[in-house]
Amino acid sequence: MGGEGYFINQFLSERTNKRRDEWGGSAENRRRMAVEIVRQTRAAVGPDFLIVFRLSMADLVEQGQNWNDIVALAEDVEAAGANIINTDIGWHESRVPTIVTSVPRAAFAEITGKLEKHVAIPVAASNRINMPEIAENILARGDAQLIAMARPMLADPFWVEKAATDSADRINTCIACNQACLDHAFVHKKVSCLVNPRAGREIDLQLLPTKKTKKVAVVGAGPAGLAAALNLAQRGHAVSLFEAREEIGGQFGIARLIPGKEEFAETIRYFSSALRSADVAVHLDTRVTAAELIAGEFDEVVLATGVTPRIPSIPGIEHPSVLSYAELVRDGKPVGDRVAVIGAGGIGIDISEFLTTDASPTLDLKEWKQEWGVTEPEAAPGALTTPVPAPSPREVYLLQRKAGRIGAGLAKTTGWVHRAALKAKGVHQLSGVNYEKIDDAGLHISFGEKHERPRLLEVDTIVICAGQESVRDLVDDLKAAGTTTHIIGGADVAAELDAKRAIEQGTRLAATI
Repeated sequence: MGGEGYFINQFLSERTNKRRDEWGGSAENRRRMAVEIVRQTRAAVGPDFLIVFRLSMADLVEQGQNWNDIVALAEDVEAAGANIINTDIGWHESRVPTIVTSVPRAAFAEITGKLEKHVAIPVAASNRINMPEIAENILARGDAQLIAMARPMLADPFWVEKAATDSADRINTCIACNQACLDHAFVHKKVSCLVNPRAGREIDLQLLPTKKTKKVAVVGAGPAGLAAALNLAQRGHAVSLFEAREEIGGQFGIARLIPGKEEFAETIRYFSSALRSADVAVHLDTRVTAAELIAGEFDEVVLATGVTPRIPSIPGIEHPSVLSYAELVRDGKPVGDRVAVIGAGGIGIDISEFLTTDASPTLDLKEWKQEWGVTEPEAAPGALTTPVPAPSPREVYLLQRKAGRIGAGLAKTTGWVHRAALKAKGVHQLSGVNYEKIDDAGLHISFGEKHERPRLLEVDTIVICAGQESVRDLVDDLKAAGTTTHIIGGADVAAELDAKRAIEQGTRLAATI
């Protein structure tokens, strides 16, 4: 491992190597440690053992390696006995995201292609390569001879087999959320996968063929319901899936419309394909009633009816300037030039990014690099330049009741990216807020327990992101009729939306029926 700012990389960079002996000072001396490790490893293992050196091709930190040093390192590592050079991008300390969902696919493959021309051994491309067509394009361009993937194999252990048989539509795609893999690893929890909770749990979470086929209804086609329906059907049960809206996806259907979360559409695509293959009877635009479920004589019913946005008790909350986050994103309700977002949890932060991004949220690679200050590796040490974020199309205030930093509870590997994006877009962030009233003038607020410093935010639109409430309107009638009923996902727990919990809960339930 010669990247990420770890031991070897620290010797390579002037940022951390302040030595003035034979292991520091000149670029040649700084790379001596890496070259000697490869040389002595080759001497120890002999000529037939494969040595892969993961080389930082863009440190993305101030005082990072310059391009000439990187090329010289690759040539020296090859001469010392490495068989393959694998691409590493960025230090953990970098201010540039490299692997999260918002990073464009294969964002750094062109850098690999630049280095590939300087060595004779194979070079592998990596980072945000999650589907076969992306990998094939890199290989066809000649930017690499190999593709290195890790998280996509957690998401779908049959990725290679499906790619080889032209079945890419059946791949359970890695959405680069990091919630169950890297976020788990950093707190010493078992590594798994949000979209595939069986990863790392293959022994204790088994989906064996059922010994008795049951007729099962699943109500709600959000993440929890989709996971339950698919796994129940794959085990051999006869499954009917009912969804009130015209498409599957639930909260993922909203999430995929948030800038930088377009990958969530891949999960919906995967479930659409997999449900067809598993012969699940999918009933869209169908708000099924308890009476219909009872009349259908289902052996068991799974309620994954999800959540509805919670509307807080604020004087004037029914004012026409007020929208729920679902009305804004999913229903496309119009929004003004000055917006207040009430609630700064994960949804509130997503909505703020939605509001501060132009009408076309998907950045191309050039625009993304400009936003984060990434330049060509030949242009500057560390491949860094001054970030130039696109201006926000509107002024946004993000508010929360509790004191403290907004976004403090976000995940370790992605939270800093969202906080940086909000800062770059000039979002006003206010904590310890009391919501006094809403009227034609805007949103009236104060601060602290004593309601001090009254203030009027002269906004055109107020978006409510103040939590959710479980939808359980079918429970009582089903249980009164003696129908075996299970409640999962947001219908079970309506706290901060948690797709990781929802998909795992649906999968674990399917394993028990």
